[in-house]
Amino acid sequence: MHSRTRRLAVLAAATALGAAALTGCGAVDAVDSVNKALDCATVAAQVAGDVQNLQNAVSNAGNDPQAAATALNQIADHLAALGDKTDNADVTKAVNDLQKAVDNARTAADSGQAPDISPVADAAAGLTKVCSPG
Repeated sequence: MHSRTRRLAVLAAATALGAAALTGCGAVDAVDSVNKALDCATVAAQVAGDVQNLQNAVSNAGNDPQAAATALNQIADHLAALGDKTDNADVTKAVNDLQKAVDNARTAADSGQAPDISPVADAAAGLTKVCSPG
């Protein structure tokens, strides 16, 4: 995991822990909040890495046309994991937006076209923002 991504995950977890403590939540609620924040930050970090892999795959599509599809599948898998773990409306919307962008890129890749990955990168940035503290 890249150091920037790792710092984001740690910062998100620390912020969630602090917020839970300050709001006077019960111990179980605090643990649940921290776990959700960690899940979100972890998946956002994974997706950020996946998007970088996707960008590399599209750049090298002439050498390995299947690499873009593989990278898109990784993003979809990580999104499914996050979608199963969250009930936060903002996270759910960000996941849905990213899933739609991934589906569109996958459709293009499956039809032999170079996928436009800028919507994927933009949606991934949106997920990272939602999963970031503050």
